[in-house]
Amino acid sequence: QVQLVESGGGLVQPGGSLRLSCAASGTFSSIKAMAWHRQAPGKQRELVARIISGESTIYADSAKGRFTISRDNAKNTVYLQMNSLKPEDTAIYYCYSEVVVGQLSYQYWGQGTQVTVSS
Repeated sequence: QVQLVESGGGLVQPGGSLRLSCAASGTFSSIKAMAWHRQAPGKQRELVARIISGESTIYADSAKGRFTISRDNAKNTVYLQMNSLKPEDTAIYYCYSEVVVGQLSYQYWGQGTQVTVSS
């Protein structure tokens, strides 16, 4: 079993910044990928950014140029630095991880952290 614990959400004014963190713990051989998704009220969950074991990254168009995903492999932690935040970034942000256990891979989600961008 793997646990993902998120932190760093909160209320911020438009144009402000937040840094989200997600630490993975439990029993696994390695982490193939980690990502951040978000879900706004009345909308489907969407990918924000993803980083794989080789440090390759993918960003949603809405995140490009404003958000940066990074990971600390030694701490099994992924970060999302969010700058120039807009009201439309308001959502619950979920951490996602794909881990390897033996010959198999498994997907896990965090509990979510609320990000609210408002003046």
